[in-house]
Amino acid sequence: MSDGGPPTRAGIKPQLPALTGLRIFGALGVFLLHSLMLADPLKPSVPMTYIGDKHLAESVAKFVWMSGIVGVSFFFVLSGFVLTWASRPEQRPRQFIRRRLVKILPNHVVTWIIAMLLVPAAATGVFTPTVNLLLLHPYFPSPEVFISVNSPSWSLGCELLFYLLFPFLIRPVRRLATNRLWLWAVILVGAMAAIAVVNYAFIPDSPKSGLLPMAVPQQWFGYIFPVPRMFEFGLGMMLARLVEAGAWPKQLKIWHAGVIAAVGYLVTNYVPSPFNFTLPMIVPIAVLIATVAAADLRGDRTYLRKPFMVWLGKISFGFYLCQGVVLFQGRLWLGGDRTFSTPVALCLTLVLFAMTCLVGWLLNFLVEEPMMKRFGNSRRRAVARAAGAPPVAETRKDAAQPVAEAREAESVPVP
Repeated sequence: MSDGGPPTRAGIKPQLPALTGLRIFGALGVFLLHSLMLADPLKPSVPMTYIGDKHLAESVAKFVWMSGIVGVSFFFVLSGFVLTWASRPEQRPRQFIRRRLVKILPNHVVTWIIAMLLVPAAATGVFTPTVNLLLLHPYFPSPEVFISVNSPSWSLGCELLFYLLFPFLIRPVRRLATNRLWLWAVILVGAMAAIAVVNYAFIPDSPKSGLLPMAVPQQWFGYIFPVPRMFEFGLGMMLARLVEAGAWPKQLKIWHAGVIAAVGYLVTNYVPSPFNFTLPMIVPIAVLIATVAAADLRGDRTYLRKPFMVWLGKISFGFYLCQGVVLFQGRLWLGGDRTFSTPVALCLTLVLFAMTCLVGWLLNFLVEEPMMKRFGNSRRRAVARAAGAPPVAETRKDAAQPVAEAREAESVPVP
């Protein structure tokens, strides 16, 4: 693993361990939203939060509900950044898409099966579970479909669209002159603003969601529907080019970006829906990701680079994806329909966090990594490994490929 600096002689950019460590915070935002909601999606008469003080529970739920929305935006921008950073001109579209499918589908299928077994409502009918399994559910405006079976998996439907289009987007993005990258970044943020205006002006603002303070049609169009989320992915691509070109402001430090993100989040809580889906936090998210990546390139020794943080980042995909089962089922297993004093509620929430980390690690260790090792490489490399021979590395391009593939595998398609 490179600690930063210029690309290697084989043309492979350094890995970004602090950026990997940062990923757990995006997944944690989704966890806070799910674990502190006022109603359990599986049993709406039961509060998801353990906090017994009604006023405190409502205040906390109101404050953290945007954390999940912000976490989604964070991962969509990060996905565009990491895939662009890891991209190689010689990689064929089919090879790229195969690796991305191997990355996300095994965990998705495993959590889909678990949800179908544990959640009776998930197994109702044939159509909804099928479109969920195929990651087509975010294209349907009904909440009974787009948050069906394992509810967090809707974001994988967005990521699937990103992956299918990426091989065709990266070519023109690579050709952009450095002095035009900032302009395109501004254009993409402007497109997100236009989506919010269209959502507000033309999409119905009723019925309201029973779980979140937003209208269901607007939630689907501005938050769930994959097509508008492409702009966040595209912004991540521009950020990767800016950092790669050395055009990101060197004066910005990680703590500056952290303060900007904190202020942006506070502002987000006062912005009405649907304008709060992406707009208030998109610039702070962009600043945070690019600044952390630039610090990695300089070799700055930050807490995000610590082995434990990098480990948390690597399990964050499984951590995110298992929440629909672990949290919603675990809440009922741990406390039934009861609430508790604030200290006890905090302890139980930490237990849920530990359980989610454990299952996320198991998915990473038992499913994600073995599948990537077995099916993520080309057939020639896989055959050589199965035969006990070293991977073919007769050219500089071949020698660089395993490093690039390992770095590309760190992209997490969540929330």
